[in-house]
Amino acid sequence: MRLKGCKEGLAVLMIATLLSGAGGCEGPASGLNDLSAMNKATITINNHTFEVWLAQTQDEITKGLMQVDSAELAPTKSGAERGMLFVFEDDRLRGFWMFNTPTPLDIAYIRSDGTIVKIWTMRPLDTSTYPSIEPARYALEVRAGCFKELGIFEGDKVILPEGL
Repeated sequence: MRLKGCKEGLAVLMIATLLSGAGGCEGPASGLNDLSAMNKATITINNHTFEVWLAQTQDEITKGLMQVDSAELAPTKSGAERGMLFVFEDDRLRGFWMFNTPTPLDIAYIRSDGTIVKIWTMRPLDTSTYPSIEPARYALEVRAGCFKELGIFEGDKVILPEGL
């Protein structure tokens, strides 16, 4: 998954790419998140545990789950679901797309108070925007169908670690 973000955020990213002379595609090593090096956290929704990689820097947010295959998103041995939690500084309208992401994903947009405001199932490689509809501070991506299987819906509360 790659953040499309607010229109101005995307424009800034595109301008920065053009000005840096980095036209075209980046190589695989530089264009993907190293999941093993990312910070992790455990979150809970309706008594279901999720082990999540934390996308906190602009670079981590931009790369998201690009090129991550479904095996990496399989539940842990302990049964926790896996995913990526995108952490922003404030509640704003958000939008994500599936550029360079071959694995279908569910996304839940979450307000600062932990309330899920919008859930989408995103199609692989789809460059349409999946909007938050309401301001959100977090976005949680997991394997497609996960939220439905677990009975997680808009309006449910996410329990996040202190200080996140």
